[in-house]
Amino acid sequence: MRPPPPTLLPPLLLLLSGFGAAAPPADSLAQLPAPGNLKVHLYNAQQALSWEPVSLDSDPRPVVYQVQYKYSTSSNWYDVNKEDSKVDCTNLTRTECDFTANSLSEGFPRRFNISLRVRAKLGGLISAWATAPWFEHYRNATIGPPENIRVTPEEGSLIIRLSAPFDVPASEAYFVYYVYYWEKTGDKQLLMLVPQVTDPFESNFITLNDLKPLRVYCFQVQAKLILTKENISRPGHLSNISCSKTAADASVKLQQDILAAATTFLVLSVVVGSCLFLVLKYRGLVKHWFHSPPSIPSQIEEYLKDPAQPILDALDKDSSPKEDTWDSVSVVTFPENEQEGTPQSSWNQNADPSHQPTEGVL
Repeated sequence: MRPPPPTLLPPLLLLLSGFGAAAPPADSLAQLPAPGNLKVHLYNAQQALSWEPVSLDSDPRPVVYQVQYKYSTSSNWYDVNKEDSKVDCTNLTRTECDFTANSLSEGFPRRFNISLRVRAKLGGLISAWATAPWFEHYRNATIGPPENIRVTPEEGSLIIRLSAPFDVPASEAYFVYYVYYWEKTGDKQLLMLVPQVTDPFESNFITLNDLKPLRVYCFQVQAKLILTKENISRPGHLSNISCSKTAADASVKLQQDILAAATTFLVLSVVVGSCLFLVLKYRGLVKHWFHSPPSIPSQIEEYLKDPAQPILDALDKDSSPKEDTWDSVSVVTFPENEQEGTPQSSWNQNADPSHQPTEGVL
């Protein structure tokens, strides 16, 4: 934006609810009406101007709009164009001009009074200017809740981290924060009529101490804008209600560990005992389940794979009796046995000479 003059006149701050269109000159009443119901939208870093559309029933061509601005210390009006504001609002077909700054060096200066006006154009027809109320961003903007709220449970405490609703130059303003918190009991989040509130803090985190372990606490966070060179503060909106459970302290953790170990041991004992009891009671059934089924003979298995094979002949051959096998026996005659006793000699005399084996094979 074009820099304002160095001297500031006393600001004339009007309500931002809506501003009627300026009355056009008498000779232009039958031409093009001026835009109406101008509204300036200021939320955190957002800066935008909106208005109601203008149209002519007799002309179907689209109406375009031109937006200008000026500072309270100057009588000159300037176009809202890319050269000064990075946004071109000189020939708009929509009914809004959004000149929100993408950085702290862009947009309208937040500590100066600004006035905006808009007019409609249709071919060679031009409406009268409609002017919006004066505004100063820091004084008139709505401050939202802090952004990026995160909670980390600790032993009997909660660590809350956050970021500012929007960036502000440290030389102009800064934010302070408050945390409203209470213990949640039952199904109701809003239990305490007057919740506890922390002292204002400027850092991006705070630790809520002295909380009960393993209890659920709910909280809301609020940001307040403080102007550095002026005794002015702007409270912001409260954040949505968030709830978190605190962690257990060391003694509670030890009790929980012992209880968990005892419970695990008891469950395992019951399971093992139940399995052993079932195995002993149904021992025969279990043995039957794990008994391997009889195998199919290889000949039958081959026949099932290929029924064309002469498996029955092979089975007959395998089942035919086999020839008996005979073992060789050797008989040795000792001379001294022949001289001793009659039975031996009698047996030798009565025996057929052809069947007397001195050494042979039966």
